[in-house]
Amino acid sequence: MQQVPACDSTERYGRVTRILHWIMAILLAWQFTSALAHFLAEDSALDELLWGTHKAVGFLLMLLIVIRVLWALLNLRHRPPAISAAARVGHVVLYLLMLLVPLVALMRQYGSGREFSPFGIPLMPGFDESLKIKWMTDLGSNFHSLLGYVLLVLALGHIAFALKHYFAGERQITDRMLK
Repeated sequence: MQQVPACDSTERYGRVTRILHWIMAILLAWQFTSALAHFLAEDSALDELLWGTHKAVGFLLMLLIVIRVLWALLNLRHRPPAISAAARVGHVVLYLLMLLVPLVALMRQYGSGREFSPFGIPLMPGFDESLKIKWMTDLGSNFHSLLGYVLLVLALGHIAFALKHYFAGERQITDRMLK
């Protein structure tokens, strides 16, 4: 098996892109599982296990998508071309949602006045809850879950199309991320 270079090429994605892709895929699966467990089985043992990690993992995902976007921009001229305009648009929308979903949640968190310390790192000290910023909490409450579920549907579509290409023998497409 050949060594995969760090940077992308027109034939396949490089090591850095692949690592970011698969780490984020795992963390997104964790997020969706925690959200669904919280929605479907609130106060269950599974909910208690997963839900306590939701905010911290969401923050980590937001950091990773910023890194991933910057890396993609640095490699823009060297990346494999999109196979269609629909694929290009789909990927752009996935990237936007991966940024917007945690950003809206952070706005809600800040607007609520509650502190936020993911992984014990103090990011928002919190303030008197009587000074809540209503538009921020409303924005987060109205759109975080909705956009999260849209992201879930698009991520499942991304997986379905990757499997379609793989099983249709179009391995040159899936091999760009796998080999």
